Amino acid sequence: MSQESVSPVAETAVAFGTRLASSQAFKDLFREGMSLVEETAAYLDGPGRNDSRSLDRGPALAYATESMRLTTRLMQLASWLLLQRAVNEGELTQEQAAQEKSKVRLSSVGAPTPQATLEELPEQLSALIGKAMRLQERIVHMDKLLFAEIAPAAASNAISSQIDLLANAFGARR
Repeated sequence: MSQESVSPVAETAVAFGTRLASSQAFKDLFREGMSLVEETAAYLDGPGRNDSRSLDRGPALAYATESMRLTTRLMQLASWLLLQRAVNEGELTQEQAAQEKSKVRLSSVGAPTPQATLEELPEQLSALIGKAMRLQERIVHMDKLLFAEIAPAAASNAISSQIDLLANAFGARR
């Protein structure tokens, strides 16, 4: 593509993801996520211990399982939030964050807890699980918006490098 064919609009376009990542919406999401981590830790280390002791065997097992799933989910979400904050503060580029986020499991941190199980659990734990699931949905949505701009460029570079390798192997030059 020649320089003359690049439109002035394309040269001045601002990436939506960059704007979103540094927006008040992200800051609010970050604060909400970190508050939920603290709230959950305080509950599980305090009143949650007493709540779990008063449960029958089946609900006690569900409590143990769901509290582990909840903490795992929150740690993955917090990792994503901290990565994005590092980008916002200039400690990482969005591309570096995209590479690091491959270690973070947003969509596979657990299926929703069945309603019957939630009904067996203490009310406060059920509420925390609900908050974490809603937070996960919002972060997954923001992740798709932020990293959608990077994926096409990365795929294009991967394809281009493969074409270059083939061209070199067969003696053709691009």
